[in-house]
Amino acid sequence: MQINKVSIVGMGALGLLYANHIAKHAGSDTVYFVMDEKRIQKYRGEDFSINGEKVRFQMISDTDATPADLLIVAVKYTGLEAALDVMKSSIDEHTIIMSVMNGISSEEIIGERYGMDRILYTVAQGMDAMKFGDSLKYTQMGKLHIGTIKGGNPEILNSVKAYFERIDMPYFEEEDILWRMWFKYMLNVGINQTCMVYDTTYSGAICEGSEANRTLIAAMREVLAIANAKGICLTEADLNRCIEIESTLDPNGTPSMGQDRINKKPSEVEMFAGTVIRLGEELGIRVPENKYIYDRVMEIEKEY
Repeated sequence: MQINKVSIVGMGALGLLYANHIAKHAGSDTVYFVMDEKRIQKYRGEDFSINGEKVRFQMISDTDATPADLLIVAVKYTGLEAALDVMKSSIDEHTIIMSVMNGISSEEIIGERYGMDRILYTVAQGMDAMKFGDSLKYTQMGKLHIGTIKGGNPEILNSVKAYFERIDMPYFEEEDILWRMWFKYMLNVGINQTCMVYDTTYSGAICEGSEANRTLIAAMREVLAIANAKGICLTEADLNRCIEIESTLDPNGTPSMGQDRINKKPSEVEMFAGTVIRLGEELGIRVPENKYIYDRVMEIEKEY
């Protein structure tokens, strides 16, 4: 199947990042955001600033949207339940769905509603996009890591690869996409939560010897232990690779949870520390660092 029409649910940093790339390389008429009527009224006619360039995107109400060839889910974990309803009109039997959300569970949640056979496992990694208000800034676009799990549909992978080649979308085909998801999850449990708890930047979190850096590494090691218990082969070398990736990002930037603290918005702590805590209890693995992080984030959000 050839992909021509793309819809995106979620107008945050990643939604804008990919919409802008698609519009520039395939045409602004090939990509649109689908949202509920309340958000349509909020954003209608609004210009966004992307690295200083003013842009405007197509926006369609979920009551008026028609099925897309490719649907990109780019909401936060806290918005996924509502997004499941919003995306309904954009999906038919041919639609491929990609989630660029953080975490390790969005594919299963979406697939439970719309079918796993249409889900292409995806990990967005290596970007440092920051969105404040109507402004998006980034120095690294990163790559979309894509792949199928055992028993997955290779046709949707081939369709997306062909489309990405056509529009020069940076991507990498993973032989073991579940490993990549856990690798990204380990990175995010560390960097996202640390930057929020310590109100710091990428450089502040990876500064060796700091309290923030000790929290970063301890939180990631708890994910590593859980992944190993579940048969995912993460190692200390992978943890070091996470630090190397973080060192390539804008040193003065901060990830999504750091931005949540600045914007006084609910964070994705349930998806990160909350999940680590639940899995630790199930597997009999102690996770004191993520318990500390969870409690501290709860305190921070109460102060908003």
